[in-house]
Amino acid sequence: MNRWRRAAAALAFGLACAVAQAGALRYCDAPTEMSLEQRDRLFRFAELVRTELAGSGQRVALLSRAGIDLARFGERYSHAGVTLLGSAMAPWSVRQLYYACEEKKPRIFDQGLTAFLLGMSGPAGGYVSAVFLPDEAAAPLERAALDDRHALALLRGDYSANAYVWAQRYLNCNQWVAELLGMAWGDTPAGDDARARAQAWLRGAGYEAHAFHVPFAPMMWLVAAIPWLHHIDHPSEDLAQAVYRVSMPSAIEAFVQRRWPQARRVEFCQKGTRVVVRQGWTPIAEGCTPEPGDRVLTLD
Repeated sequence: MNRWRRAAAALAFGLACAVAQAGALRYCDAPTEMSLEQRDRLFRFAELVRTELAGSGQRVALLSRAGIDLARFGERYSHAGVTLLGSAMAPWSVRQLYYACEEKKPRIFDQGLTAFLLGMSGPAGGYVSAVFLPDEAAAPLERAALDDRHALALLRGDYSANAYVWAQRYLNCNQWVAELLGMAWGDTPAGDDARARAQAWLRGAGYEAHAFHVPFAPMMWLVAAIPWLHHIDHPSEDLAQAVYRVSMPSAIEAFVQRRWPQARRVEFCQKGTRVVVRQGWTPIAEGCTPEPGDRVLTLD
């Protein structure tokens, strides 16, 4: 049973968006400790990502990072946001939804790129994905993301790490990004029903959430004791099959690739001093292992 409790905890933390406590953006109960050497490497890794963003010729990109290890559930990335050249905070800051621990509610937060990458899966490194959109998709997304009225119109509902994709009772970081795409590309208004309208557009456009198949059904009720996870918004037929349908970075990227085949993806990984950069939609292998055509850099 301890093994399943550990798995439940991994699911909970892996699904959890960034959360803030005492002014620092991180998991409420799991701060990442880094040595000075690791922190220095992260800063240099972030600069490589920033250079790629700046050289893209774009003003906006979807940015995802790998958080707690979700490999057992078939996922690499846990947290998505929108990185914006025109951010009022700093160029390429990431606009995202986070969970405010002390207030116990979701908020919209603009975070510097380096700080965003502090949430990667481990102090020794991790994975980051950037998706660049064609102009006809990028322009409305940039407008919606920078418009506080639009961004905040989607901030309705309590926080749940496993928020059901087609309900409005709960919200998490990736669901907010998905609905922002729906609002931007569907040109839906920023009213009281903004979430319902954005979801209706997404559903009509063929968006599909990631289906988490929980390998041990009683684990569904173990995670119910975790305050960031909820069952009440999920359909009974999904719960009976031990399935959560949740927006994840992989689902968002797959939707973007289908809708905008000309979109461009760049994946970065860091392992110790090694950095691998790959152009394209094929994931970098586990272990940050390069293949022919990848760019390999050293952080020494």
